[in-house]
Amino acid sequence: MTSSAARTALDITADLPVPALEDFYRDLHRHPELSLEEHRTAALLAERLRKAGYETAEGVGGTGVVGVLRNGDGPTVLLRADMDALPVTEETGLPYASETAGVMHACGHDLHVTWLTGAADALAAGRDTWSGTLVVLGQPAEETGEGAARMVADGLYERFPRPDVLLAQHAAPGPAGLYAHSPGLIMSAATDIDIVVHGRGGHGSRPEATVDPVVTAAYIVTRLQTVVSREVAARDSAVLTVGRIEAGTRHNIIPSEARIALNLRTQSEEVRERMIAAIRRIAAGECLAAGCPREPEVTVGSSFPVTVNDPDTDRRIAAVHGEVFGAGTILDPGPAMGSEDFSRLAEGGLPYSYWFVTSTPADVWNAAPGGDDVLRKIAAVPSNHSPLFAPDLSTVAPGVRTLVSGALASLSVA
Repeated sequence: MTSSAARTALDITADLPVPALEDFYRDLHRHPELSLEEHRTAALLAERLRKAGYETAEGVGGTGVVGVLRNGDGPTVLLRADMDALPVTEETGLPYASETAGVMHACGHDLHVTWLTGAADALAAGRDTWSGTLVVLGQPAEETGEGAARMVADGLYERFPRPDVLLAQHAAPGPAGLYAHSPGLIMSAATDIDIVVHGRGGHGSRPEATVDPVVTAAYIVTRLQTVVSREVAARDSAVLTVGRIEAGTRHNIIPSEARIALNLRTQSEEVRERMIAAIRRIAAGECLAAGCPREPEVTVGSSFPVTVNDPDTDRRIAAVHGEVFGAGTILDPGPAMGSEDFSRLAEGGLPYSYWFVTSTPADVWNAAPGGDDVLRKIAAVPSNHSPLFAPDLSTVAPGVRTLVSGALASLSVA
């Protein structure tokens, strides 16, 4: 038997203006904006919210947008979409490809804003079917991990209604038409670490008169590969990536320092701390062995928290999605190693559900190697942050319905 939330969601999204939403998406995709520079995107979202009848505020936490629709007694539900793009040069060849050099919506945030706009319109138009308060949030700077915290620090829950539940979703690789829920840990924590190796520079012809930081940095990079394989238990998931190594200016100059940039992905604070300690020990040990004139500088930088769905909330949202989209469309992939700052909006332990919407076009998916092995095919198709990432426009309407049905499963439905 279909729930009232699912029935209502299908009713109020039956006549979605799909061509107009697709045009809105194409416009956002053509005009990507980097973190905390989402002025045009925010203005377009705010304009749509005002037209739909939301009390709307801009500039929250920098470029954030908040719309509030008060519709009688009932729960308060927050729907969130991130707005920022990435410093990636687009290679999709799409007719609506980015017109901003070196910037691209390579993570689907333009699709997220489109989904949010469509859901906000549908829920406002169908307000006679539900009661409660809807908070619609366009968040800046998810890619840098700053946006959610900035909005909270700017008085998000003092200036606007504090939600009883928060909902968000993300485009992901996979055959379009699946909805991935995990009732618990779904996204990992991320931590950036910088290492500076201090050597003694000199002429390339006289290495004996120097302490070469490049060689030392190379030993550090190699030894770091043992942190996960030899210091993290097999039952724990972790990733250590050396994302950048920089040193020197000329072929025949031994530099005085080398810089290494790392990224950690962990699913518990204990593993994170153990890895950071190992990194400090390895860097110090290799520099000591090389005779570096100074100890290395190891700096722990920005970080993303884990994303842990409230189990009851996520199961409720997954159930209504199953009713709306049918049997076999809901899957539990387990936690991903990717990271998000969405959980920072849930300060004080507010319950939330965060899920994925698969978005790979059918022709791309079918052409990918791997046969019936879904994991192999997912690894073969363009993923988030790829210059080839291009979600299927067929996901525009379903992505609106996921938000609408999730909201209605949390509001009071007539």
